[in-house]
Amino acid sequence: QLQLVESGGGLVQPGGSLRLSCAASGRNVDYYAITWFRQAPGKEREGVSCISSSGGSTNYADPVKGRFTISRDNAKNTVYLQMNSLKPEDTAIYYCAAAPRSQPMSDYEWGLAFVYDYWGQGTQVTVSS
Repeated sequence: QLQLVESGGGLVQPGGSLRLSCAASGRNVDYYAITWFRQAPGKEREGVSCISSSGGSTNYADPVKGRFTISRDNAKNTVYLQMNSLKPEDTAIYYCAAAPRSQPMSDYEWGLAFVYDYWGQGTQVTVSS
C-alpha cells in the first residue's frame, strides 16, 4: 500500500510562491507516475501537473504553464510542485495522486482522476491579498 502525504500549502498573496511536497511511504515511488490535482469550492477536481516515474516527462494544465514546475526526488520518495506567480484562481485544495506507470502518460490520460490508485489527503492553498 502506498501512502501519500501533501504539505506546503498556506495563505499567500497574489504574485507569491509556494512549494508543495508529496511524500510517499509504504512502497518505492520509483514505479509510479505522480500527478497533482486541485479542487476549488463548487468546481470539479482538475489535473494540474504530472510527472512520469523516471521524471523524464512532465505535463501541465494550460492555466499553470510557465508558472508551475513539477519535479521529483526518488531517493527521498518525494514529488514537488513549485508554484510561482500565484493568482487568486489558483486557490484550491491540492492533492497528489499515484498510478503505476513504467511509461509516460498520454496528454489525455494524465488528467483523468479515475486512473490513479492512491491519493493524499490534500493541502489547502489560498491566494488572497
